[in-house]
Amino acid sequence: MIVVPLKEGENIEKALKKFKRKFEKTGIIKELRSRQAFIKPSVEKRKQGMRAVYVQKLQQAED
Repeated sequence: MIVVPLKEGENIEKALKKFKRKFEKTGIIKELRSRQAFIKPSVEKRKQGMRAVYVQKLQQAED
């Protein structure tokens, strides 16, 4: 359960913004979206490998 402490006289928009930030940090939306469609383990491993190669190329380009 997310609790957002409010100061006296604090604007409701600021409180809502704090709530949204905390909610985003929990990762609930990200997990929900990932559960909507099943991805085969082999496809997931392939994507991770491709991402690792991409990141490695970016790091080499920086050096």
